[in-house]
Amino acid sequence: MRTTLDLPETLLDEAMKASHIGTKTKVIITALEELIRKRKIGELKTFKGKVDLDIDLDSVRGRQCRC
Repeated sequence: MRTTLDLPETLLDEAMKASHIGTKTKVIITALEELIRKRKIGELKTFKGKVDLDIDLDSVRGRQCRC
């Protein structure tokens, strides 16, 4: 989809340098994907401590007890 945007050139240049991405389009796509990813992580954090998982991590990870 084509969209016309009025973006600060310095901001776009800085984003391209920081991300080592060579095209403006790819930088904007990456920024949007990161925004969405961070939002989803934030939503998942609301469940921290609220979900009771009865999991034995040692057995899941294949560890032997050193008792």
